[in-house]
Amino acid sequence: MDASWLDQLNPQQRAAATAPQDAPLLIIAGAGTGKTNTLAHRVAWLIERGVDPGRILLLTFTRRASVEMLKRVESILSKCAMSARCSAGASPSARVAHAAARIWGGTFHAIANRLLRVHSASVGLSESFTVLDRSDAEDVINDVRAQLEFDKADVRFPKKGTCLSIYSRCVNAQEPVEAALKAHFPWCQAFPDQLKKLFATYTQYKQQQNILDYDDLLLYWYYLMQDESLAAEVCRRFDAVLVDEYQDTNALQKARAELSQRTADSRCDQPRDRACAEAAGKEPVFRSQKRAEAATGDTDGRGSAERLSDQAHSRTS
Repeated sequence: MDASWLDQLNPQQRAAATAPQDAPLLIIAGAGTGKTNTLAHRVAWLIERGVDPGRILLLTFTRRASVEMLKRVESILSKCAMSARCSAGASPSARVAHAAARIWGGTFHAIANRLLRVHSASVGLSESFTVLDRSDAEDVINDVRAQLEFDKADVRFPKKGTCLSIYSRCVNAQEPVEAALKAHFPWCQAFPDQLKKLFATYTQYKQQQNILDYDDLLLYWYYLMQDESLAAEVCRRFDAVLVDEYQDTNALQKARAELSQRTADSRCDQPRDRACAEAAGKEPVFRSQKRAEAATGDTDGRGSAERLSDQAHSRTS
């Protein structure tokens, strides 16, 4: 395969984009080093090597990032096709047509929604379940709050937005209510029992109405992956799992990514953690394995990282 279309990457970026698929890879890079472009080339490289784009899972944190990533992949594949230097014996235009559209690309919540539509019955949902946006979820929890008459107490009870934020923190970080209040909402520490009742009633209401909020999407995806047969079925859908901004994953999102890569090739693109941001221009883009473990908590050998030179800090567009 002629890979001259990779020439715009510097050696470190190219090494990341074309790394072997036989083990997970953790890429740790500073701001402005072309991580998105490198990851997009990684996706294109996988497709050029024959990986079905419909079997590639690309997780991002925002819709905007997802759209940008997929557009870049499409642009890279188009350049490859136009140069007529793709794999021998194949029709470049036919191979890359609509390839980006077939990638399972999107935010964690969007992918969870898509998977749950397929496996809804297995997790006790109707296929026609409704997803509440943040504003609607706040209104629902406020209705439950009023139903329980917590808004009539002598001491002012947390408002709907705060209640939902506490609930979200408990779900995504897998923290008990008391721990979440102490660490993140100390002004609400007087209401642990009321909040537990509020959350239980809120959850019961959602189940009765066949509705999910954004946090539920991740939670139900987690439950889906706890069943070995269902988890295996999900894993068999993908030959590659790529995660952008991996350091920002919460407990549920990280678990989803790890479970989904049981039988898949995992590529996690990770910028430098905030504590090292000031040194981003001085330290290598790829840190050693020990530094990678410290940054991500990965100490079981699933991640790997090479130490590369400062040269990779020059951005490529």
